[in-house]
Amino acid sequence: MLDAQTVEKPLTHVKSKADVLKEVDASGKWSVAEVEALFALPFNELLYKAQETHRTHFPEGDVELATLLSIKTGGCPEDCGYCPQAARYDTDVKAEKLMGLEEVLEAAKAAKAAGSNRFCMGAAWREPKDRDIEKVTAMIKGVKALGLETCATLGMLEAEQAKALSDAGLDFYNHNLDTSEDFYRSVISTRGYQDRLDTISHVRSAGMSVCCGGIVGMGESRQQRAAFLARLANLSPYPESVPINHLVPVAGTPLAEQKPLDPLEFVRTIAVARITMPKARVRLSAGRQELGRAVQAMCFQAGANSIFYGEQLLTTGNPEAEQDRELLAELGLKTKQSCKAEVLV
Repeated sequence: MLDAQTVEKPLTHVKSKADVLKEVDASGKWSVAEVEALFALPFNELLYKAQETHRTHFPEGDVELATLLSIKTGGCPEDCGYCPQAARYDTDVKAEKLMGLEEVLEAAKAAKAAGSNRFCMGAAWREPKDRDIEKVTAMIKGVKALGLETCATLGMLEAEQAKALSDAGLDFYNHNLDTSEDFYRSVISTRGYQDRLDTISHVRSAGMSVCCGGIVGMGESRQQRAAFLARLANLSPYPESVPINHLVPVAGTPLAEQKPLDPLEFVRTIAVARITMPKARVRLSAGRQELGRAVQAMCFQAGANSIFYGEQLLTTGNPEAEQDRELLAELGLKTKQSCKAEVLV
């Protein structure tokens, strides 16, 4: 049953662009009201429109497989309320040193052998030091030499750090907005919303593609989910990759007791992301294990076409690779074969 935040509202109070469902190009803007109107559509109609958009821009219907490796776990000084890697929270995550180059490359080889297209490296830093960038660039070059797309998420970046990563061959940089600007301070106080936008700007200026999404189910309203997606869709250009995480409450974090988001509302979020960012890879990220097979299948129907693939994300569990292969096969979904990055610029 949907809570008060997710009850459908009539469309009559919302101004539309034609029927509110027309595709907005990269130079257009989505208002929060227009995105809310998409959320409020009858479920089947919303999925139909999302599937129609998906087929137009991804006629092959393939699913990208991305593997995420935590190259530096725990000990983060930030206070993100969802994150077990924050040093201030009493969780089972212990601070570890940066992994060595050979260990990272072995993990990348295993990911490629399992069918992954993209290899993502994540480090629990507020921002990397220059000496960290030197070590990570060696990892990037090594992973690129294996023929994989590369992605990194290392925290906030200065312009010169972004350029160094780009020069090393990094294809994507991940830096999530997490949520809407007006809900952001309910979850995080140690990093501002503008800090996140500045890092995304540095990444774009350095010539890399952007991976940017967020987490739903943290207690935000539907309007705030709509505002979050509108902000993403109105980036110029919008991100090439949009990871949508379903909150995994972790004991010891401030959001440990957060009530789960209704699964159908999560599917709606995927569908709205597809419609508002038609050329992006919309990725099912954290929380897939809790959603189950049926909800994941609906998410693919709603336009999701990328998954984090493997047994572990940064610190939370993920459906095992064999289970993912079985589900994709049962649904008749092909996997992306190319390891060439898809870009919007």
